[in-house]
Amino acid sequence: MKKFYTKVVNNPKKIMVFFLAFAIAGVIMKGFVKVNYDMKDYLPEDSKSTVSLKIMEEEFEGGIPNARVMIRDVTIPEALEYKEKLKECEGVTDVTWLDDAVNIYQPLENCDSEEVEVYYKDHAALFTVTIEAEKRIEAVNAIRTVIGDDNAMTGDAVSSAVATTSTEKEVKVISIFAVLIVLLVLCITTSSWVEPLVVLAGLGIAIMINSGTNLIFGEISFVTNAAGSILQLAVSLDYSIFLIHRYEECLLENSNRKEAMVEALCKSTSSILSSGLTTVIGFLALLFMRFQIGPDLGMALAKGVVISLITVFIFMPALILKTYPMIQKTHHRRFLPEFKRLGTFVRYIRVPVVILFLIIMIPAFLASNNNSYYYGSAHIFGMDTQYGKDTAAIEDVFGKSNTYAIMIPTGDPEVEKQLTEELKEIPEVKSIVSYANTVGLEIPQEYLDEEILSKLVSDKYSRMILSMETDYEGESTFALVEKIRDILNHYYPEKSYLAGEGVSTYDLMDTITADTIKVNLIAIAAVFLVLLLSMKSLILPVILVLTIETAIWINMAIPYFWDSKVFYIAYLIISSIQLGATVDYAILLTDRYLEMRQTMVKKEAISKVIPAVIVSLLTTGIAMTVIGFILADVSSHGILSQLGRYLGRGSLLSLACVIFVLPGLLYIFDGLIQKTTKGVTFYHPGKEQSKHEKQ
Repeated sequence: MKKFYTKVVNNPKKIMVFFLAFAIAGVIMKGFVKVNYDMKDYLPEDSKSTVSLKIMEEEFEGGIPNARVMIRDVTIPEALEYKEKLKECEGVTDVTWLDDAVNIYQPLENCDSEEVEVYYKDHAALFTVTIEAEKRIEAVNAIRTVIGDDNAMTGDAVSSAVATTSTEKEVKVISIFAVLIVLLVLCITTSSWVEPLVVLAGLGIAIMINSGTNLIFGEISFVTNAAGSILQLAVSLDYSIFLIHRYEECLLENSNRKEAMVEALCKSTSSILSSGLTTVIGFLALLFMRFQIGPDLGMALAKGVVISLITVFIFMPALILKTYPMIQKTHHRRFLPEFKRLGTFVRYIRVPVVILFLIIMIPAFLASNNNSYYYGSAHIFGMDTQYGKDTAAIEDVFGKSNTYAIMIPTGDPEVEKQLTEELKEIPEVKSIVSYANTVGLEIPQEYLDEEILSKLVSDKYSRMILSMETDYEGESTFALVEKIRDILNHYYPEKSYLAGEGVSTYDLMDTITADTIKVNLIAIAAVFLVLLLSMKSLILPVILVLTIETAIWINMAIPYFWDSKVFYIAYLIISSIQLGATVDYAILLTDRYLEMRQTMVKKEAISKVIPAVIVSLLTTGIAMTVIGFILADVSSHGILSQLGRYLGRGSLLSLACVIFVLPGLLYIFDGLIQKTTKGVTFYHPGKEQSKHEKQ
């Protein structure tokens, strides 16, 4: 390593030019990275709803209806005019209304009133619209132009379009706030005015490179786009700081700057790599999720941390050597105290805190696994947003509604009719648009309008569009999906297909709940293994992982006791991220404790270790906490907001557990640590000293 680092410090200009060029290329490449806001696209390819959608797209021109548009105070003729205007909007492939379900040229009093009120009620018309996935934003903007602000629209396509436009703006605001907050934290916790700028410069280079290299994935999820860069900023913050401080220590012994830097790099490689590796492993655990947002985020974050490590070991030495004279000239007094009293306080409360910790652990674990969840995207926007208000307005008039599409083989009209009749008996089914139900099987297909026929019949399949009075998700919705699938399997075993937002959400729930235990166990086992190999101890990995896992359980138990719903995706992602990102806190404190135990009794080591590591812990911990809460407050996207809240609160809880609980655990298991840790020799005082320690 020494030869490699010697080459690094002897070629600072070449290295800086290379990294700057790569960063500029990263900024350019980022503009070509597509962002996907549709959670259904991340379902496994073999899930039933994904297969259904794929086959339906192959067989029929119009996709699944994915938006509802309500226009108030219109007559039947005016509603028909609006239908034609909506059809002409860019990105709209199909519009279904009352005239597709009943004969509107007869008195409506003669029609089924329940079926009529699905589309027309209290002089308001409700259109079911199909929008192309690639043109959601254009279509939603065009529809808004047609209907104006006084009318309303909702649905999966509208939600995705709103999420796209709003999140892109919010990400910029969040990034600016994150950089300013980190700069402020660094100014407080470091002793130079230039050092924070140097650290941020290195991080900025790494983030730009990582953002650009996401182009290798083709597209990234909205979660990765919104949270990836700021998470990379938060978890990589301490690597550069640690290197600078180690360099300053080496300069005291060797005035030759380049030699001191090589020495600093050699001494810090092991600890920085160990810290970075646990973070990478925590993120890589997300790769084992079948729900593909997990692997999408995990790959981007793991790649980001690796790039940050490469930047620290190659680019930062060159940057530090160039800027260190300015760092020295701009030294200022410490703004933070030495925290000696905090160390003494932690020593005094060590045993009661551990007892409290153990008492809280079990109920926190149980509560964290018994939350109420949202699985889909139906609730990502609150009632204070335009989307939320529009959804409420439509539901006030027409109630809750969801559109399902069924596809069955053609060729058996009698069975199709029997299926239609049985589906009509389901209370939640308010309307069925199909060849058998709307046109009538007695009318030959050659006498029908080609446009109408193409919506309902293909060469191989007949399609039914069901208007359902049900939520997009929930126990009753999931039970309804299972019921319809059972009915379809009765008439067409393994030859029928069901699709729709409620159906996709059911499969989403089925997929990501199956991921939970697997992902968490893989993350815990992988981090445990890394700690086992790096620390060469049997008990220390257990103590460290248990400390952070309990912080995670407490974090996710809070929604249970507050009786608030959790987006399952946020829950699943934060479990891995909090472990990978904050186990570093525990590693740092434990390493310093082991070092101090070689020359001190355990009580003294507890008192001394807190002042020694507290600034480093606070720098990263506070930065990640504040960044998380900024994401929570700024983002209008429910999943991103909740992910930020849990990240901020989780970082704070991990920080608290490491500062106040971990020292007590190290104290209690001190003897066992010495017996089960290879190459560790603790300081053992004489009998008199031992008696004094007990007192």
